[in-house]
Amino acid sequence: MTSFWSAWIIILTSITLIAMTWLLLGNRKTGAKKEDTPTGHAYDGIEEYDNPLPAWWFFMFLITIIWGVGYLVVYPGMGNFPGVIGWTSTGQHAERVAAAEERHRAMYDRYLALPIEEIASDPVVRRMGMRMFGNNCSQCHGADARGGYGFPNLTDDDWLYGGDAATIEASITNGRQAAMPAWENVIGDRGVEEVAAYVLSLNNHEPDAGMVAAGEAHFKTYCVACHGPEGKGNPALGAPNLTDGIWLYGGTPSEIAHSVRAGRSGVMPAFNHQLGPEKIHILAAYVYGLREAN
Repeated sequence: MTSFWSAWIIILTSITLIAMTWLLLGNRKTGAKKEDTPTGHAYDGIEEYDNPLPAWWFFMFLITIIWGVGYLVVYPGMGNFPGVIGWTSTGQHAERVAAAEERHRAMYDRYLALPIEEIASDPVVRRMGMRMFGNNCSQCHGADARGGYGFPNLTDDDWLYGGDAATIEASITNGRQAAMPAWENVIGDRGVEEVAAYVLSLNNHEPDAGMVAAGEAHFKTYCVACHGPEGKGNPALGAPNLTDGIWLYGGTPSEIAHSVRAGRSGVMPAFNHQLGPEKIHILAAYVYGLREAN
């Protein structure tokens, strides 16, 4: 929370406390009137009297207001205004996280010193990695890590950048940025359809032979640099294998054509600042072991 909003909340709270005090004191007195003086308000034979609040009620309200003022001064925990004891909820959270990290430091260091392949089947690593995955990765890859439209399945053997332990750890640490360019302005809409037909032919489909031949010419001119001469992809560039029937954005003719026409620019965020090397090592071990677990 910024200083402005912290100050805004404190000011509003202070105004509210002052108004409540004024209202409470104003209802404590009745002026020159005696008790049991009718106000003139009556309903169904029942009259309203202008009496002050009962003493016990008045003092309960007063204690509540005094407690609120004390809390605001001593213990507000609002952004850059931590109060006289210096407490904030974010500060407390940071302290508890630091304490937990310190308690588990020896364990983290022990696992960090071991190869991912060795700790991938460790039950403790699996449990920790599963919690980290649920907190950081499941939003995109799903709770079961099987991915979805635009998000890779992490339980099979199809990897855009490679599925070895070191590459998985590098992907989590540094993130990934897809770079599939749009080709419509280069080869035209007809060319897009021809390339889609050729790509389908690599997966045992039988589109129009003329379109396949024209699409192959486009492919060998514009696509071969990334996907290779046989369309089997290039993990160094994150270019997918176009011959295995596994599709990140769908494998229908229209979906393939859309990928060629508009390009793709999926982003895998980097977690190096969020998790740190020891947690990334454990998370990478969990992801590495998903294939065996499934």
